[in-house]
Amino acid sequence: MTEIDTSVPHSARIWNYWLGGKDNYPVDEAAGDAYTAVFPGIVTIARSSRAFLGRTIRYLVEDAGLRQFLDVGTGLPTVDNTHEVAQRSAPEAKIVYVDNDPLVLAHARALLTSTPEGATAYEDLNLYDPDRILEAAGKTLDLTRPTGLILSGILGHVADYDQARDLVTRLLAGLPSGSYLSLNEGSRGTDPDYEQAQDAYNETGAVPYFLRPVDQIEAYFEGLELVEPGVVSVPLWRPDAAGSQPEPIGQHGGVGRKP
Repeated sequence: MTEIDTSVPHSARIWNYWLGGKDNYPVDEAAGDAYTAVFPGIVTIARSSRAFLGRTIRYLVEDAGLRQFLDVGTGLPTVDNTHEVAQRSAPEAKIVYVDNDPLVLAHARALLTSTPEGATAYEDLNLYDPDRILEAAGKTLDLTRPTGLILSGILGHVADYDQARDLVTRLLAGLPSGSYLSLNEGSRGTDPDYEQAQDAYNETGAVPYFLRPVDQIEAYFEGLELVEPGVVSVPLWRPDAAGSQPEPIGQHGGVGRKP
């Protein structure tokens, strides 16, 4: 197992810190605080991304009728992980988590709690190997049945945009008609302070994350049938409070159905 390096800030641990979690180290807190000093709104972005994930999973379970999910780039366990949200509405739901981060692997037990009716599994695999991901997922999920593919804030770590799109295409190719993609990513062109903070973070030696223009995030859904309201700033995607008008932020996402 790869040793966990606590001397360099780590994106999953910093994200965990912004979400209010405890799976982080002083170097991550320092990097997180340096980031928020430039752009305090990153805490809202982290928490809004998490809330978007929860709303999309509830939609996929309760409205689309899905009962199985493939969550690639899981990140550290926090509150309302994919299986917790899905099994709250459908106890028989099955979830496969995929990540290749040694720290996430060390905490994977928290992702493997499940209702007796359902199932969860964790696969220590790399986003860049979609064929192996699909093969491993098929041990727990029936990939001849509609499946929810979750890509939450992971594709920004892929430096080459064309490669990122190809990975989405290859993962979706292994899922049948009636499957869905829930995706959200940090967006460029929405907030200069956000871009400045992210660009500075990328120079720290940590694994970089690349903000992308909204039209590039929209293109991840090419060939899919977008669920209303389409690809939008994540607080605007079917907000919980009826009649509420949340403020848009630099994180965009949507849900699409594979025809």
